[in-house]
Amino acid sequence: MELVQPELTALVTRCRTLVARGGRVLGIAGPPGAGKSTLAERLVAAWGPGAQLLPMDGFHLADDELARLGRGDRKGAPDTFDVDGYVATLERVRHRCADVLVPRFDRTLEAAIAGSLRIAIDTELVVTEGNYLLLDDDPWRQVRPLLDEAWYLDTDHARRVAELVARHEAHGRSHTAATAWVRDVDEVNATLIAERRSPPDLLVRR
Repeated sequence: MELVQPELTALVTRCRTLVARGGRVLGIAGPPGAGKSTLAERLVAAWGPGAQLLPMDGFHLADDELARLGRGDRKGAPDTFDVDGYVATLERVRHRCADVLVPRFDRTLEAAIAGSLRIAIDTELVVTEGNYLLLDDDPWRQVRPLLDEAWYLDTDHARRVAELVARHEAHGRSHTAATAWVRDVDEVNATLIAERRSPPDLLVRR
């Protein structure tokens, strides 16, 4: 199923249907710069107090660890995340045995902050978003079975690239450095995501 520039109300209605049939965890995947975080935040705000974000970006490896592994120059690639930690967190959220504290990624600090978000047992809808939720490669393929529904968000390529460059510039990179990072890192990841993703339940075009 595909929705082109859907109204937020239509997506919230779909979320309500998901919860009504016993689901809880919605995953939103897509390439860098597609607008996943914005959509996830809008869904949670529209739902109200019974919804909570669980951002995949909170599981970024720390810069020190990336430097030790020699991966600091491609932060954001699939192997620069704590995938096992993310999977374990999703499992705990699904089990509903206790509240779960999860990290969030602070773009100002370019670092994950532990214990920043609380997902309570009675949270009705958990929206998790990130580049690799549908990546059909180990160890990321462990994620898809833990999502009650998965959406894939995409947008016009030129628009997405321009917004990515602007984002990197806003966080301190020069235009030249931002453009190079998008070309050499973000777009490499975007190609991988497009080529190696499993089918989503819903394709959303922004």
